[in-house]
Amino acid sequence: MSPSGDRVALYYDDTGRNELHVLDVTTGNRRQWSDGNVPRDGNAPLGWTADGDRVLVHIDDAGDEQYDIYAMDATGSLDPVVRSDGKNELCDIAPDGSFVVVNSTRNGQMNLYRHDLESGGGTALTDHSRTVWRAVLGPDGDRIAYVTDETGDPMNLDTYVMDADGTNSRTVQCGTTGSQTTVADWGPEGERLLLGDDSEGRTRPGVYDLKTTETTWLGDGTDEETPIQFHPDGDKVFVLRDRDGMTVPVVYDTSGDGPVTGRELSLPDGVTFFSATIRPERRHVNDAVLADGRVLLSHKSSTTRSSLLAYDLSTDEVETLLEPAYGPVSPTEFTDSTYFTFRSDGVPDTPQRAVEHDPYEELDIGALLYDSGERPSPLVVKPHGGPRGRDAKRFSTLTQLLVSRGFSVLEVNYRGSVGRGREFIERLYDDFGGAEQGDIATGVEHVLETHEWIDEERIAVAGGSYGGYSTYWQLVQYPDLYDAGVAMMGITDWLVNYEDTMPHYRTGLLERYLGTPEENEALYRERSPITYVTNLDAPLLVLHGVNDPRVPISQARVFREALLDEGYDQGENGDFEYRELRKEGHATTDRSQRRRMYRILDDFLRRRLEVSSVSPRPTREA
Repeated sequence: MSPSGDRVALYYDDTGRNELHVLDVTTGNRRQWSDGNVPRDGNAPLGWTADGDRVLVHIDDAGDEQYDIYAMDATGSLDPVVRSDGKNELCDIAPDGSFVVVNSTRNGQMNLYRHDLESGGGTALTDHSRTVWRAVLGPDGDRIAYVTDETGDPMNLDTYVMDADGTNSRTVQCGTTGSQTTVADWGPEGERLLLGDDSEGRTRPGVYDLKTTETTWLGDGTDEETPIQFHPDGDKVFVLRDRDGMTVPVVYDTSGDGPVTGRELSLPDGVTFFSATIRPERRHVNDAVLADGRVLLSHKSSTTRSSLLAYDLSTDEVETLLEPAYGPVSPTEFTDSTYFTFRSDGVPDTPQRAVEHDPYEELDIGALLYDSGERPSPLVVKPHGGPRGRDAKRFSTLTQLLVSRGFSVLEVNYRGSVGRGREFIERLYDDFGGAEQGDIATGVEHVLETHEWIDEERIAVAGGSYGGYSTYWQLVQYPDLYDAGVAMMGITDWLVNYEDTMPHYRTGLLERYLGTPEENEALYRERSPITYVTNLDAPLLVLHGVNDPRVPISQARVFREALLDEGYDQGENGDFEYRELRKEGHATTDRSQRRRMYRILDDFLRRRLEVSSVSPRPTREA
């Protein structure tokens, strides 16, 4: 949102790739500012300069995520703001527009830097050995709240407050060692912080008083709730509530003397974010309240792409500010998901061929199933990435493509997924390739038992990032279960990945979940798919972007070499197929690049699972 609250800067694709657009909320007019010079993935945050004349954008090289920050005006002209080696990401902008705070890996680890917008000079604000994850400027621009860890406990995160010049840093006394206390926003008066903390099991929002050091907790802890920001009036607080495959916006009113209660906004089922937030753990640098008092939201569901909404808190009336583009496809052709749960102890009936696990604690595991209507139906199991992520009732182009081609799709929120609390996440610590993979395989067995129309002779697994790792692992751990696999940007060798990935992923992900290689080299080797490459017994398609900085291309290449060394044949009729995607990183929203990837994937699955045609199926209503 612009400083005046009447315009919204956003990424939008009606030309074949994401471009920067600016929407006038009052008139509804939308104008494209960029012309092919913003990143294809569209994941980096946007910000406005204080005068509202320019938008701060991130520019990288063909998806490598090594961003520099530029200011773009309405003509598309770019002026550099922050340029340095490594990854630079905008955190916040001073209220007077004099400087920006950025997170950067220019000196190795992700730390905070201050950049003067007039002189262009930069100053290091922190020098932590572990990742700084987030930073928020106070309303006067004189203090910064940020998140990192100094305890040495890889599970721990704390919130700190320091002066805007990097001095006088002190810890916010909230939470317990080993828990994660993160900051979302400052109160408008500058004396309170909106925090999230998982000390009690599930992440809960709290309002922390900097003078008294006391915290007023919001909610009853039943659902996982992520704090987003204060309302400008200082009394209301915006949070996101995760429940049964949905994300629901909630408003807490703290103005009364009695218990603080939350009100869910009245919206259709799906996933809704405040301020059109792409990733709710990233705070956008502007408020979510428009000049007219309405709240800016984005909403999507299993069958609808993101719409930009204005929500009136007093009347619950909703206006759609911007509809998504669908091209020649009607949303009525998309297939809705069914959310369900099943019991899993992390050890399926299918034989374990790589690592033998004893049963874990039996849990309820959530999942989503998309029915293609094909009878009998081949099934594609689609593990999510992260692993600190989850599948939800939100639109997926890949899922809808697969369903339209006759494949039913199963998405499993295995233990370690977010939305179920701290203990559920921590079950994955020291256990990559363990119970979470058993949950995925047990989910496949469950739908085979409960849906007789699924063809047990045509089951594939396909995922990207950690979902790519899951694909490799499912194929070597449970080869009897699958007839094909597609690994996209997946990890095959944890030791090599530790050496090649970005520093903040090394400490923030690998060391948190697996420890260091020095501490746990045997575990790193034991849970690497490359260790069991000879277990592969189904056709495999490897897809990987050559510019991927998170899961570098080395992961695909070492696995390919291992397959060849073991006598596997590469080629269209061989044991595996291999494609490196040029000018592409860890993800892309560029239509031509995605179309290329989808065509390769679709062709592979249809050939390998012998799906020659798709029967006509009834049109499903959105």
